[in-house]
Amino acid sequence: MGRKTGAGQEPARRNWRAGLRYALASAAILALLVVVLFLWSRADAFLAEDSRFRLAEPSTQSGESPALRIEGVVYTPRARIVETFTADYGRSLYLLPLAERRRSLLAIDWVKDATVSRLWPDRLAVKIVERKPVAFVQLSAAAGMPSNEVALIDSEGALLIQPDRARFALPVLTGIRRDHSESMRRERVRAALRLVEDLGDLAGQLSEIDVSDPGNLTVIQPAEGRVVMLMLGDRNFLSRLRNFLRHYPEILRRLPNAANFDLRLDNRITALGEGRRGG
Repeated sequence: MGRKTGAGQEPARRNWRAGLRYALASAAILALLVVVLFLWSRADAFLAEDSRFRLAEPSTQSGESPALRIEGVVYTPRARIVETFTADYGRSLYLLPLAERRRSLLAIDWVKDATVSRLWPDRLAVKIVERKPVAFVQLSAAAGMPSNEVALIDSEGALLIQPDRARFALPVLTGIRRDHSESMRRERVRAALRLVEDLGDLAGQLSEIDVSDPGNLTVIQPAEGRVVMLMLGDRNFLSRLRNFLRHYPEILRRLPNAANFDLRLDNRITALGEGRRGG
């Protein structure tokens, strides 16, 4: 009987030891977690409050913080980038919300992409990728907008404010409105870019490209001292324009007042109406 009792106590002792080891391990893990949380709290407070990590206030002369390094800016208004970080001056770099500031930068019309990085202990790097304008756009009248507003546009359909003292040799588009969706503007500007690419050097002679109907692009073209309007459709732009220029002297002789032409049928020119004499 004694042997049986001793044999029964052995598993109980093993279970007791296992439970003790588990309790000690749990207590050690809990203590380590408390230490880690304490150290993290101290580090968090240190980074948030220590003056060595504060972003310097803007200079009274330049209006720009010496701690702010901005790269990639040519046409983007620099002041708008600087203003994006107004709430961060005098505060710890650790507290700066990078994703939120990046979203604010992307809202600036000329900014296509932006990167905001902390440079410890107290500097900030901002890298800007600017949009590339591909055309001027004479914005059509819309509610609350002037009819003669001129802007720049990129291949994505984003409208860009003209920078001061900048000069661009770009085609002029009509038939785009500010209240159009970006996808609609993108479709129209890309239709114009296909035309410009197809025409090559001849595109430099165009006064305007009307993209109101991307399936029927219309251009204003000087010819023989006059200004003519040509409907080119949506393909074969170069061959249609060359055919018109080749035959226009004869057309001018027979129809001196004709200035609007439909070229949408290859190798066929249809006079539509009269126009204005060029200067």
